[in-house]
Amino acid sequence: MEKKNKLKMSEKGKKLFKAYALGVGLFALTIGTSANVLAADDPMAVVNNLSNFIFGLIRAIGMIILGFGIVQVGLSLKSHDPSQRANGFLTVAGGIIITFAKEILNMITG
Repeated sequence: MEKKNKLKMSEKGKKLFKAYALGVGLFALTIGTSANVLAADDPMAVVNNLSNFIFGLIRAIGMIILGFGIVQVGLSLKSHDPSQRANGFLTVAGGIIITFAKEILNMITG
């Protein structure tokens, strides 16, 4: 029986590979499920479709930042670090603002 050579990776390399594979998978999933921005007879429909797509991406980034902020606040409560807690709350506030950017802009413009 022939012995196969295995690629040896450090723990850091394994984590980086997992993060890369997750990123590629999410990218493929996003491409497959995203709304198509196609040219139509009405130019405003194209602009609205593109706007909805871009604001969807911004909302996803805001959700990621919001989640990171919540984790940061939780870790600061465990370690009793006031500066990390302040940064966590600022990150949560920024994530909320980014997540609801479209609604905020619609409220401002009327």
